[in-house]
Amino acid sequence: MSRGMPRLPRPLMDLWDWQSQSACRDVNPELFFSPESERGVRKRAREMVAKSLCGTCPVQPECRQHALSVGEPYGVWGGTTESERDNVVLAEHRKSA
Repeated sequence: MSRGMPRLPRPLMDLWDWQSQSACRDVNPELFFSPESERGVRKRAREMVAKSLCGTCPVQPECRQHALSVGEPYGVWGGTTESERDNVVLAEHRKSA
């Protein structure tokens, strides 16, 4: 292959294969995504249960990195909530400034 030729994209399965190993693969997704009206104690309780499952997951780092890299705005991913991911992004932005 010449240097001027663009590389072909990786097969999609390589990008998403980590999901087949996730602890949540057979869990109702509602555990990880709050209804629009959910607030306060109920929301925190649901997030704690979701995060506890994430704590047992063999692909938690990959899941968290995916959520951060795509800017996932909703749900618990890789043991992090929306606001926790926002804080990570803000902290990284401050470091680079």
